[in-house]
Amino acid sequence: MPLRIFFTLLLFCIYTTHAYTQVKVSGTVLDKSKINYVSGVSVISTSGKITLTDSLGHYNINTNKGDSLYFVYNNKPTQKFSVSTIPNTAQFDISIHLNIKSNYKVLKEVIVFSKSYKSDSLENRENYGEVFSYHKPRIETSITPGGGVGMDANELINMFRFKRNRRLQKFQERLENEEKEKYVSYRFNKTFVRRITQLKGASLDTFLIWYRPTYEFASTSTLIEFNQFVLNASYYYKKIMGIGEGKKEE
Repeated sequence: MPLRIFFTLLLFCIYTTHAYTQVKVSGTVLDKSKINYVSGVSVISTSGKITLTDSLGHYNINTNKGDSLYFVYNNKPTQKFSVSTIPNTAQFDISIHLNIKSNYKVLKEVIVFSKSYKSDSLENRENYGEVFSYHKPRIETSITPGGGVGMDANELINMFRFKRNRRLQKFQERLENEEKEKYVSYRFNKTFVRRITQLKGASLDTFLIWYRPTYEFASTSTLIEFNQFVLNASYYYKKIMGIGEGKKEE
C-alpha cells in the first residue's frame, strides 16, 4: 500500500473515531429574561437523537462529539451549537428569545436581614469550639525550652479521664448530628417545597416528613438535582394520595 494512501486512511480513522465519541450534554433552557424555566423544548442533535426539557427546563442528551445541537420550541429552531466547542457539557444552559409564564423561576439575588444557616453554624462552632475540636487523647511529645524532648503531660492525664472523654465524644457527635439536621431543614424548608410542589396545609406537612432527604444527598446535590428530587417526589406523593384526581388538599 502506498504511504500516501496509508496516512490518508489513518487520518480518516482518527477523524471518524473523534467524531463519534459519545458525549453527554446537560443543561437548562430559560426564556429571554433568564428567570423562567422553559419546559417542552425539543433538544435535537444532528445525528438524530432527541429529548425534551422537563418542567424545570432541564435536559440530558447523549450525542456524538462531532454533532451539533439545536433547540426547537413552537416549531422555531435556534442556531446550531457544535458539541466540540461547548466549554462545559455538564452545564450547557441557554436562553431562547421569548417570554413565558412558568410555575418555577430562578430567583434573583435577595438580601435577607436575618441570620443565615452559615452564620448560625459558625456561631455554634465558636460557642462549642472545645467540643468540636475534641479528639481522643493520645501520647504526644513536646519540646522543652532547653531543646529536650518530653511527653505531653496533659494528654497523658486525659487518657485516663474515661468519663470525661466519653462525655465529650458523645456531645461532639450530638452537635455534629444537630448541625446536619439543621442543614437538611435549611435546604428542605417549607417555603421552598411549597413553591416547587404547590402543596399546602396538612398535605405539605406530611410531605415534609415522608420525603425529608438525607444529609448526604442534601449536602452533595446541585440545585437542579435537588429541585428534581422534590418535584419527582411530589408527583408520586400526589398520585398515592389522590391529589389532583378529585380529592382536594386539606
